[in-house]
Amino acid sequence: MHILSVADLTARQIERLLSLAVWLKRYPLGTQLKGKTVALVFEKPSTRTRVSFETGIGQLQGQALYIDASTTQLSRGEPIKDFARVMDRYVDCIAARVFSHSTLEEIAKHSAKPVINMLSDLEHPCQTLADLLTIKEKLGRFKGVKVAYIGDGNNVCNSLMLGCALAGMDIAISDPPHYKPNQAVLRKAKLLARNSNASVTITASPEQAVKDADIIYTDTWISMGEEKEERKRLKVFRKDQVNGKLARHAKKNYLFMHPLPRHPGREVTDDVFESKHSIVFDQAENRLHVQKALLVKLLGRW
Repeated sequence: MHILSVADLTARQIERLLSLAVWLKRYPLGTQLKGKTVALVFEKPSTRTRVSFETGIGQLQGQALYIDASTTQLSRGEPIKDFARVMDRYVDCIAARVFSHSTLEEIAKHSAKPVINMLSDLEHPCQTLADLLTIKEKLGRFKGVKVAYIGDGNNVCNSLMLGCALAGMDIAISDPPHYKPNQAVLRKAKLLARNSNASVTITASPEQAVKDADIIYTDTWISMGEEKEERKRLKVFRKDQVNGKLARHAKKNYLFMHPLPRHPGREVTDDVFESKHSIVFDQAENRLHVQKALLVKLLGRW
């Protein structure tokens, strides 16, 4: 089984995965991955992703292999399908952080071993699983929860839409024209939301999105590979900043989430980020626990 998208999991599988993550959070050391080798392939640099995966695999007595794609034969033109078929002979799982989602699809097509999306331009499923665990810990439920996502309709937004829809949470998204979520993912999220009695709403008004929200969520305006657009994006997104004024439209006890890294003074101001409402670092920690649970499920009993 490959996990390239949040939608590769059912609502029931997510529920069971989160339950296992809670257990692994309470009992972090074990032998569940003993004798297993996981290749961690990076086309993009990383802090949280690399450290959380390597730490988690080590805590369960597995072996993590950090592979910088720029130092492999891929950088000299080796076909991705050849790389995938070789890795399939060596390791028990391939986790990849890539620029293009099509790279992941090509690896998965040619690997019988599980492939995990550690981040692509289309989705970031590990982040959303951590988000779901954090929300469940803080609020104790999904039903009746409203999430407001403010900013770029990027990979994090795409996965969050799917995760909320599967869990039965309402999500309202506010982003500027030309920076909307992927339309195919949006259609899928709306279909999943219909099945879970939830809603997915797109609006041009941050205030409308945040109105009565339990969770305010934002992400960087400038992702890796978009640095050339910095001046343009700063101008386009300036009305989408999460600050104390905007947060007053949410519920009084709202929670603030951000996948990190942040750019201080841009997408979120310190009066929100450093406030009692912020659960950003609990969210970051939970990457470790859900990824361990995912690996145990994929490499052990499902």
